[in-house]
Amino acid sequence: MKIGFIGLGAMGRHMAANLQRAGHELRVYDLKPVEGFSNSKSVKDAAQGCEVLFTSLPGPSEVETVGQQVEGPLVWFDTSTNSPTVIRRMHSGLSKRKIQFLDAPVSGGPKGAESGKLAIWVGGDEAVFQKYRPLKAIGDQPLYVGAIGAGTVAKLAHNAASFALQAALAEIFTLGVKGGVEPLALFKALRQGASGRKRTFDRLAEYFLPGKYDPAAFSLRLAHKDVTLAMELAKECGVPMRIGAIAHEELSEGMKRGWSERDCRVTMTLQTERAGGVDVHVPPEKLREALAD
Repeated sequence: MKIGFIGLGAMGRHMAANLQRAGHELRVYDLKPVEGFSNSKSVKDAAQGCEVLFTSLPGPSEVETVGQQVEGPLVWFDTSTNSPTVIRRMHSGLSKRKIQFLDAPVSGGPKGAESGKLAIWVGGDEAVFQKYRPLKAIGDQPLYVGAIGAGTVAKLAHNAASFALQAALAEIFTLGVKGGVEPLALFKALRQGASGRKRTFDRLAEYFLPGKYDPAAFSLRLAHKDVTLAMELAKECGVPMRIGAIAHEELSEGMKRGWSERDCRVTMTLQTERAGGVDVHVPPEKLREALAD
């Protein structure tokens, strides 16, 4: 397949190289020539005559700039981390120019891009996603998420979760180490616990997504007691716990609502309530299928 690729940065150059190794004919463009690739004269030149275009760019403005220069007919997968609003606006305009635009942000970092072990979250026309399999050359886990913009929403949600966990773990390590535990020993201890042994997001399928909070696997009363003790330790050690304080507030609110003997995960419903009654329920059989996949 003749493929255009715009953006040969830390991620793009590896994805483009994998497409070449898979036997596709590539036309590439980057503001700076990259070793191992013959740089086209312009964005328009790189996309000219190609069936599929991939972009790996810094953000929304750069993607929009490319959109002003390419011409259809063309299928375009944007692997950049973009804005859902921009993605949907561009999709509307590009479709009038015979350009089938799909958002396809990736996750896995430069090492994942080089090895081909990338998650790819795709939003747009599902039939187009199914037809064009070069995605498998750049990522081992392409996943169709939904309508245009859905892939980008999934990527932003994923990254927000990642950095929220990062901030929480920074607090936890300062608490543990200042409380008297050697860092490596603390790392081993955290990995050995129930939370450390399971994949973080797989646990959502046990309580939150099926909406199962009774009977309790770990009661809210006990969770509230434990976090209260942790916050007391933090105060004694002089460790600020901004995220820990939020978690404690959530558990305290659940206690006020009379949920003490329900599973501690029931306090997650406070956020769905605050967000306007968002329904996150997934039938158990569908969750089993997803975990099997």
